[in-house]
Amino acid sequence: MIGKFEKSQFLSNFRLYILGGLSMDQVLYDLMDWAGIEEIVYSEAANPERLLGAHEVEEGLLIQVFMPHAVAVAAKVGSKSYPMELQDEAGYYAVLLHGKKMSKYLLEITYDNGTTEELQDPYAFPSQFTDAELKKFDAGIYYDVYRKMGAHPMTIDGVNGVYFAVWAPCAMRVSVVGDFNMWDGRRHQMKRLGDSGVFELFMPGLKAGTLYKYEIKNHRGEPMLKSDPYGNYSELRPDNASIVWDLEQFTWSDEVWMKNRELEAAKDKPLSIYELHLGSWMRHELKLDEDGEPVTGSEFYNYREIAPKLAEYVKKLGYTHVELMPVMEHPLDESWGYQVTGYYAPTSRYGTPDDFMYFMNYMHEQGIGVILDWVPAHFPRDAHGLACFDGSCVYEHQDPRQGAHPHWGTLIYNYGRPQVTNFLIANALFWAKQYHADGIRMDAISRAIYWQGDPARGFNLNAVEFLQYMNQGLKCMHPSVILAAEDSTSFPKVTDPVDRGGLGFDYKWDMGFMNDTLRFFQTAPVYRPYDYHKLSFSMMYFYSDLFLLPFSHDEVVHGKATIIQKMFGDYEIKFPQAKAFYAYVYMHPGKKLNFMGNEFAQFREWDETREQDWDLLKYPLHDAFQRFYAKLSHLYLEEPALYDGEYNSDCFGWLEVDAADYVTYAWERKASGQTIVTVMNLSDQFWKDFRVALPEQYELTELLNTDWEEFGGNTKPEDQNWSVENKPYKKKEQALCLDLPPFTARIFKVKSVKHAALKKTPKK
Repeated sequence: MIGKFEKSQFLSNFRLYILGGLSMDQVLYDLMDWAGIEEIVYSEAANPERLLGAHEVEEGLLIQVFMPHAVAVAAKVGSKSYPMELQDEAGYYAVLLHGKKMSKYLLEITYDNGTTEELQDPYAFPSQFTDAELKKFDAGIYYDVYRKMGAHPMTIDGVNGVYFAVWAPCAMRVSVVGDFNMWDGRRHQMKRLGDSGVFELFMPGLKAGTLYKYEIKNHRGEPMLKSDPYGNYSELRPDNASIVWDLEQFTWSDEVWMKNRELEAAKDKPLSIYELHLGSWMRHELKLDEDGEPVTGSEFYNYREIAPKLAEYVKKLGYTHVELMPVMEHPLDESWGYQVTGYYAPTSRYGTPDDFMYFMNYMHEQGIGVILDWVPAHFPRDAHGLACFDGSCVYEHQDPRQGAHPHWGTLIYNYGRPQVTNFLIANALFWAKQYHADGIRMDAISRAIYWQGDPARGFNLNAVEFLQYMNQGLKCMHPSVILAAEDSTSFPKVTDPVDRGGLGFDYKWDMGFMNDTLRFFQTAPVYRPYDYHKLSFSMMYFYSDLFLLPFSHDEVVHGKATIIQKMFGDYEIKFPQAKAFYAYVYMHPGKKLNFMGNEFAQFREWDETREQDWDLLKYPLHDAFQRFYAKLSHLYLEEPALYDGEYNSDCFGWLEVDAADYVTYAWERKASGQTIVTVMNLSDQFWKDFRVALPEQYELTELLNTDWEEFGGNTKPEDQNWSVENKPYKKKEQALCLDLPPFTARIFKVKSVKHAALKKTPKK
């Protein structure tokens, strides 16, 4: 609080400023850089710290401040206050403390509305970026740059506040604005750090929870308001101000999971992923305020609310991981999170960053991994986001033929710019480090690999190098984090190591498998003999990459119909086909991914504005289907032959793949000393005593029959209706003889093998 200065005190101070017969006004006048002051007054200064703050001069200590709306300003050193003189009516003040050296001071301010304030001068604090850090960022190798960029509560020289840093290389000026300065971009103009394009400013007194944006004046002198690209939290849409948050205040308790994660992420372990959209998996009923208006965001479960519900459900269904459609901040619900504007911020739709950390921590404590959808191939044009960030093409290409997706209306990252790839690489590492993410699924990488996503236009070599470099770095620093690529093209070696010319992903989505399988089951049974090899074709290329079998959200929207809807025929006949469909998927080599709702045969296409149709579980067929799915999923987890060695061609063998007239298939999976045999009838006919030649003398036990009564079928588990015949069949010594109702899969486990006696070779 500023009191009135006594006349005697003012005169005493004035006498101190008499130097060489010149008045204080004259001394200050001579020290003023009027051109520089004009830049600051008109908020065009890239280096305001050159003038603002305290500077030692020959005459003493010169303190300058720019305080629009102030009617009086004083510098307080110790217990003494020195009134500052108005140098420009816009609010530029200065004072010369004769003979004083650099010392700590406060600013005492009286505003034109009569309020007073005492605060630290933001320009009194040193830079937090080192030259080495700026060089690393400029080279694109500053992998934890997020610890400096953005907004960070910290203490500098014993003073609490928030440090801001942003990259805007072509900006004329950048300011931090918020309620703390009445959103006035003239108040807190940031310091430009050399030629790096980085602007920084420490704001004393600010705390977590403070709303802010960057006001950027472009090279044409036009101001723009931008959210923080590195911001850790944001307002709930449609508002888009960034919010200061302290990411270090949450206490993690998932040490056991993190320690054991490397084992769980191994290629010879089961991986069954439940993909979901947090905003529509479960929803609250929308609340209304006193005026009957909807309360924005009241429909969403908080991260903390949904964690125990989701964990219990996925464990019941036998999943090892969940995959969250993008939880990074985005403005439009209808984008499902794939139009990201806040790459370093979990969306505020479901709570705070701490709430999301709680979610991750809880899932880990329950033994469930979390994979995050991540979007490195494009970003939206929203005015508050990355597009034309400082008035120039900072993150995108200037040439629209290189920088824009013509069909999506989004922008393409300039992967040839080191600071841009640094932003992306650091972001992937950020989610792995700061939020303990167990995997990163990279969306639409073909849109990056090829110019505008079109293979006919050729490779974007910068994008290819970016993916290689990023994946190599991620694996080096977080070897147990799963890296999965969504790629709908035939780009080679997606999962090969980088040092062998590959992209370095752990898994590639097998879009061909997905399309062929769905088309087959959509086909009328009478035509399936002609499409017979659609289901066997996948094994012709399966070992060319490490494939994951995806049935994702993309297959249940936009008129494509849900999985159950895609099955041929009327309501009741769809269910046995859907059970056979999933039996085929789970018995086929490759890791698994299934989108929410498919596990209980949801008929309605996914809609991001509604929760899943949980009421369907009241109906017997849907309830039975979910129980079947859980049984199948747990069977996959329990039988090593279904996941160990699945990328080894020696562990798979067809037993019947030449029965198009019957539309039947049979194969075996071998690993860990175990063998699983699967036989399928995908016709609408009942095959009595169907025979499958067995390569050895197997003793079998049946693990699962999709036609069992408990799953809505017609076969009782106690009905054996199968046997092993010890007589030659198709040049084999033994055959499995079994009944195959229409649209049925039967799964057997080999209990023992009777090997033929080996003939001894006579000694010579």
